[in-house]
Amino acid sequence: MNPTTASGKAAGLETTSFKGRDFLSLGDYKPEEIMQLIELAIELKRKQKAGEVYQPLAGKTLAMIFEKSSTRTRVSFEVGMLQLGGHALFLSKNDIQIGRGETIPDTARTLSRYVDGIMIRTFAHKNVVELARYATVPVINGLTDLNHPCQALADYMTIYEKKGTLKGLKLAYVGDGNNMVHSLMMGGAKLGLHVAVASPAGYEPDAEIVQTTLDVAAATGGKYTFHYDPKEAVKDADVIYTDVWASMGQEAEQQEREQAFKSFQVNAELTQLAKPDYLFMHCLPAHRGEEVTEDVLEGSNSIVFDEAENRLHAQKAVLAALMG
Repeated sequence: MNPTTASGKAAGLETTSFKGRDFLSLGDYKPEEIMQLIELAIELKRKQKAGEVYQPLAGKTLAMIFEKSSTRTRVSFEVGMLQLGGHALFLSKNDIQIGRGETIPDTARTLSRYVDGIMIRTFAHKNVVELARYATVPVINGLTDLNHPCQALADYMTIYEKKGTLKGLKLAYVGDGNNMVHSLMMGGAKLGLHVAVASPAGYEPDAEIVQTTLDVAAATGGKYTFHYDPKEAVKDADVIYTDVWASMGQEAEQQEREQAFKSFQVNAELTQLAKPDYLFMHCLPAHRGEEVTEDVLEGSNSIVFDEAENRLHAQKAVLAALMG
């Protein structure tokens, strides 16, 4: 894919208008739109590796609201905006009045007068939805307790790069039914994968998201299955994915979760049930020796740092498409 105009439009983006839209969930995008973003991300990655300057966001600014701290999200969005010719403005909860009682609608309407896009990383998903409702510029979900769409987009980009296809692949997710698996489920259903989830009792994915995933999968030829035994989920998998057992804000539950998840560790014994050329993925940060063993994380099947790098390229695609 090559850029065709200075506005940031690229071949493959011409048939669908992305400009001005929000990016709150992969569920808001059609399968072909998600693939267009993946293909644009791959092209932007090629350009960056080749040293080609491509700056469709010259003179534009992204406000980045962080109510949750981050390594990958902050650095990838900040570097991405710079590479696209724009500027990223970091705003912690201590930097803006939203943390001191100003309403989300007022914050959204004020920031919209200053910037060209807003990225927010926060706790409650309803806050992102409300921000998007009142903002007149694109709002990007950098993570909520319900969804992590930027990470899932980067994940499916990485699988596509490695496998050359997505439709028909089996992705086994082993762990907590959290925001990460919700986005993987929705993205997988949209793109025609079989997403097999294994979680202990009491830690299953959100029931409403499960139903939406099943409905989408029925229309796309995708598949969703749930298992209480991780061995059943991992059997013949093309991809094994895991995440930390206790996410940010759940530190008080750490010991309780360690007991609940102790048989859900991704280790050499479990991975032997997957296909020999399986890919191991983790959104990071990883707790080595808990949800995954060192030998798996550092093994030849692991692509966790390719996956981490692709956060930059996938988010650049979203930024260019929505703000370009």
